[in-house]
Amino acid sequence: MGRMYAIITTTGPDRVGIIAGVAQVAAEHDLNIVDVSQTIMDDFFTMIMRAELPGEGFDLAGLQDTMGELGKSLGVDIRVQSEALFTVMNEV
Repeated sequence: MGRMYAIITTTGPDRVGIIAGVAQVAAEHDLNIVDVSQTIMDDFFTMIMRAELPGEGFDLAGLQDTMGELGKSLGVDIRVQSEALFTVMNEV
């Protein structure tokens, strides 16, 4: 089986520590961040991150829960999806 990836999206009011917090949780879950795009429009922060998962059997639900809790503490919405699901849901 090939490498597996997750797409992590973060949106909400801009504030200090968003990128650092998401990157810290990614590191704690042994994710390799392979691409990231972020922008601020007015005071609204958006980020899309592509991260390589460490291996088969990875607890994606656990990562989703942890990122969701981080989002609550930062006042932003953080969503985690497998790249395959993200791609299917966003095809036109």
